[in-house]
Amino acid sequence: MGGMKFHLGLVITVIFAISVSVKGQLHDFSDGEFDVRQYLSTSSRYGAGKKAMNDNHQNPAAPPSGCTPILLNLVARHGTRAPTKKRIKELDQFSIRLEHLLKYADDTLTGETHGSQQIPSWLRGWQSPWDIKKTSGELTREGEEELYNLGTRLRERFPQIFDEDYHPDVYLISATQVPRASASAVAFGMGLFAGKGVLGEGQHRAFAVISDSRANDIHLRFHDTCQTYKEFKKKREPALKGLLFPVYAEVSASLVKRYNLNFTEDDVALLWFLCRQEAALLDKTDQACGLFTQTEVELLEWVDDLVLHYLKGYGESINFRMGVPLLQNIVQSMEQAILMKNDPNIPAAVEKARLRFAHAETIIPFTCLLGLFLSASDIERIQREQPLEPPPKPPQERRWRGSTVAPFAGNSMLVLYKCLVQGSSTGKVTAPEEPSNSFFVQILHNEKPVSIPACNGTYFCPFEEFKERVAGPHLRHTFESLCTVKVTHADCPLTCRISRFFQWLFLRKGYKLHPCEDKDEL
Repeated sequence: MGGMKFHLGLVITVIFAISVSVKGQLHDFSDGEFDVRQYLSTSSRYGAGKKAMNDNHQNPAAPPSGCTPILLNLVARHGTRAPTKKRIKELDQFSIRLEHLLKYADDTLTGETHGSQQIPSWLRGWQSPWDIKKTSGELTREGEEELYNLGTRLRERFPQIFDEDYHPDVYLISATQVPRASASAVAFGMGLFAGKGVLGEGQHRAFAVISDSRANDIHLRFHDTCQTYKEFKKKREPALKGLLFPVYAEVSASLVKRYNLNFTEDDVALLWFLCRQEAALLDKTDQACGLFTQTEVELLEWVDDLVLHYLKGYGESINFRMGVPLLQNIVQSMEQAILMKNDPNIPAAVEKARLRFAHAETIIPFTCLLGLFLSASDIERIQREQPLEPPPKPPQERRWRGSTVAPFAGNSMLVLYKCLVQGSSTGKVTAPEEPSNSFFVQILHNEKPVSIPACNGTYFCPFEEFKERVAGPHLRHTFESLCTVKVTHADCPLTCRISRFFQWLFLRKGYKLHPCEDKDEL
């Protein structure tokens, strides 16, 4: 009996010791089933985003027999990048804020109330690992590898498309004028054309990357050239902050209780940003990320996804309808490819791929134009220009996640297939009588085939149906009709009209009005 009391006392002592140590222990997400790197919204690395997508992905059927890919349209986000100067400044200021928080805790709290064992040691003396003199949102080494490897994989996956020597009329590569996007295009091209040139040990070759000016880029930077959208975003953002405040307040209250540091809602937002940067760029999950529980991580990710929904996704039709020039460009490229296949006597180079590199603000609206991550009923609503309900709050499941829609290097591909006409006795195509419905469109997102809700949920949509059901409802609009802000004289006084005139004049000439502006662009 005495031995039993001894063992019971020992067990209680051990449990108590463990509970005390857990209070001051950071949450380590590097091991186990929960990987915080898959819950960073659009800050997720490409590999983590693909893995998150694979966990909820069904393997579709292979392309129909007798079908050959003839054209690939790629829209890709730049690879993993460093924080912008604006965000680095915020982190530098936050290090001073941390000093004040820790000093207040040391000076005013004593004994058990202080709970110094609860304060993570890394917070003391913390400094931002990013130097504002050397870092400004540029592509990182990991980002280069993401795009280089993507180019290599696409060449291996579609040998029928990438079987020719490089020519700018056959493989058109474009990017925005933002350095991380153009650098991503270069890294991708190096992987795609590796071994096909005479330059260096890797036998690289030169290739062209073209860009429109920032002021006139309506294909890849429509979020920056659509005035209607910019006005809408300016009005929506204040209300959105009020919607998110209770979530940050809930998390800050938990952190204050857990660590005895007076973290505010703004502190939580910065700590979450730091968590995302450390996990994505430094592969470090046991510092800023370790401050949060799994439930809090899921909640903060949902907040980020909520912002994406309202400002870049299905929350308002202007968010994605402004991308009609990009969709129209892709449809026209398919029509041209079909025309060339039906009439091989046309004296022109046969285009095989259009490869575009831009931003999350490009790829998110583009996936919405395609109707991805939706049900059939949702498709009908967005085609009627009705906003969709926001993604449900955890722990409810949701399809709309930034980590799968637009991680770093996230991409959507539209592959046009030419299929042999069934019933042909010779197995040969009799151009130009071949009907257009022998051409099919397949959509891949982050290299995974996805169903097309607007085309009855199929994975291979006949081109004419794709034009009518997927693209048609959007292409009834023009960029000009969607994005021209109609201002009356009553709304805009003389000084306003003079200002707008000069803006119009400079933008018409392609000048940048704010060349030094450090936008916090994704």
